[in-house]
Amino acid sequence: MTSHPIIFDRAHVRRMQTRAALKLADHNFLIDWNLKLLIERLADIKRTYPRTLLIGGRASPEVITSLMNAGQIEDLVMMDMSPIYEPDVCADEEHLPFAPGTFDLIVSPFSLHHVNDVPGALIQIRRALKPDGLMLAAFPGGESLIELRQSFMKAEIEHRQGARMRVHPFIDKQQAAGLLQRGGYALPVVDSERLVVTYDNAFRLMQDLRHMGETNSLQLRDRAFTGKNLMLEMAKAYQAEFSEADGRIRATFEMIFLSGWAPHESQQQPLRPGSAQNRLAEALGTEEIGTGERAR
Repeated sequence: MTSHPIIFDRAHVRRMQTRAALKLADHNFLIDWNLKLLIERLADIKRTYPRTLLIGGRASPEVITSLMNAGQIEDLVMMDMSPIYEPDVCADEEHLPFAPGTFDLIVSPFSLHHVNDVPGALIQIRRALKPDGLMLAAFPGGESLIELRQSFMKAEIEHRQGARMRVHPFIDKQQAAGLLQRGGYALPVVDSERLVVTYDNAFRLMQDLRHMGETNSLQLRDRAFTGKNLMLEMAKAYQAEFSEADGRIRATFEMIFLSGWAPHESQQQPLRPGSAQNRLAEALGTEEIGTGERAR
């Protein structure tokens, strides 16, 4: 019996990503961008990662090659939940089939945002790392597709007198930091970057999302046919509120990047409170002014 809420339909996630495989190469710019930025972060760390796990097989082969070069990876194991991407291991991110201490590095680009139990997935990733192993992950954040969400909401309120959730919720940086803490990672780092893409219209945006395998996967999604009138109202609202001077609409993607290490005794540790040998005032060359209160 699961102890976490079922938010996403994992079987539907697998189906839509499998369907997208045939046209993915022409639409996976966002997935490649995610992995490229993770590779940049990896390149800043002067270490080697002989055995590495890549969670998700949708990135372009040339970007995966760049990952191997950046980490001086000798053995790259690719895992995906869909066999169509020909992974080394076909498995679900929610149930990693690896023994503790298997990998030096685990990379998860554009994957965790469809997972029901993200804290549990991060714990499993940490356990699969060797001590002092590194985890890098990237996924859409809270500002992603804000224009599409608002346009759907406006159209549904006007057309149906009530809005349904058409785009699933994304977490923000503060929530992501909390997830790393709960996952037991050492030296956690969270940051984000925004990418604004323009399209001819809202239908072109939704076509891109569909061919990336990124359509609505909520367990409680509205499974009825959306209807032509509602879609036209949404596109009209989108065009009115979020178009550029040239008439193209903009779509925002906020990407959140996580990094954390499996704990190891060699890592830098925070000082015990009260253990400092020098006063801050001396380091800053200023006069210390007391509050009149005694320490207890």
